[in-house]
Amino acid sequence: MKTLADIQRQLAAGEFEFSRHAFRRAVERDISEREIRETGSRVEIIEDYPDDKYAPSALLLGFTVAGRALHFQVSYMGTELAKIITIYEPDPREWIGHRKRR
Repeated sequence: MKTLADIQRQLAAGEFEFSRHAFRRAVERDISEREIRETGSRVEIIEDYPDDKYAPSALLLGFTVAGRALHFQVSYMGTELAKIITIYEPDPREWIGHRKRR
């Protein structure tokens, strides 16, 4: 399984792939590859899902250079590329400081 450091390195290097769902969400929400790479090396785990339906994963938080907060759910599985399961900008009505659910 991947460590957070592995995932950070892969995201920053552009070594990631999207699930079909994540790709649709990135397009709908205008989240660019550049923004993902910007946040990559600085993402932090805010929720851990070791018993997730398909594979262990975690919800990560990162900020772009412009300060845009992004949440990534990323699989811990040891595939060649980091797998982004979903990606979105956290809604302040649902999150406190982008890190804790209301």
